[in-house]
Amino acid sequence: MITPSPDGPIEVRAAFIPQRSSRAEVPGQQQINVTTMIVDAAVDDVSLWSRVEYNGREWDIASPPAYHHGDRRTRHWSIDLRERP
Repeated sequence: MITPSPDGPIEVRAAFIPQRSSRAEVPGQQQINVTTMIVDAAVDDVSLWSRVEYNGREWDIASPPAYHHGDRRTRHWSIDLRERP
């Protein structure tokens, strides 16, 4: 069973790269925004069940996080996010 962390939210420094957005073309449809978040490799417990708060909005993890292992300075997680409606 997945439960929220008792420690509350974790603040991290991250870079955000907009990927794509789909505009609602018919009344009743919602706009879909997808962006990639790059965060330090030291952040642990990153999963599909994680949630991100960025720029005053809530985002869900859209695909499994990808770990990139370069030299010490380039180790990071690359995470695709989808904005919650």
